[in-house]
Amino acid sequence: MRQKVERAAIADELLPGAPVELLQDLHLLTRTGELNADARRKLKQIRHLLQLLDPALDDVLARFPSPTVVDCGAGKSYLGFLMYVSKLRGTPASLVSIESRAELARAAADRAERFACPKMQFVTGTIAEAPLPERVQLVTALHACDTATDDALVRAVGSNADWIAVVPCCQAEVARQLGEGKRPDPTLATLSAHPWHRRELGSHLTNVVRALALEAHGYQVTVTELTGWEHSLKNELILARRVQRFDRTAQARLDELCARFGIQPAIVRGLPSAA
Repeated sequence: MRQKVERAAIADELLPGAPVELLQDLHLLTRTGELNADARRKLKQIRHLLQLLDPALDDVLARFPSPTVVDCGAGKSYLGFLMYVSKLRGTPASLVSIESRAELARAAADRAERFACPKMQFVTGTIAEAPLPERVQLVTALHACDTATDDALVRAVGSNADWIAVVPCCQAEVARQLGEGKRPDPTLATLSAHPWHRRELGSHLTNVVRALALEAHGYQVTVTELTGWEHSLKNELILARRVQRFDRTAQARLDELCARFGIQPAIVRGLPSAA
């Protein structure tokens, strides 16, 4: 009994509302209820992300009778399950997780049934093509690699999502474009002359372009650190709220930025110009 109480206390401290058994099933706690360093990092990131999502979740639950939350590139659905049990269980909201690997989607669906999460759905397919409701209220993506984050953003904008929250992972597309392209400005060219600088600049430019593209399509964007660098090097949170139809000034800045650096990232190719 004492061990069970201690495990419950650990789970409640990590993420209030999350059952110990679910955390164990997700391998975020060991069979004996202990927490290893890797799981602690994951839980800290997810807990902080859920805290930052509180305003978005409160907003869509208040304004829509049956809101839909979509988690893109769900993987093992850590974020989806913990969001559901701590924030959405008992509400009219549905949570749809998109995952391209069928075995992970099947395992998550089985887990949802075992842990009584009836309003969780799991769709096998690509982010770009997976069937979704015509209108969704919140789209998330936690560590979707490279252009998968762009796919999530394009899908969110195309679904008129009221809120978007992404934590990008590795991103290599723009770095490759910087290496292949020829820029007329030799000073700008020196920023990406070395492979290391090209990779770092490409990563930074990718997220700058993402933020500008969202602003061009009517979103108010906040970019912030999710957790400390000691927990993850991939911890930039892009949080966006729809406030208008489009912003031509942001589109003009986006077009100029891409032209200056000779890049055409996936999100630019995927979204129509707001000009």
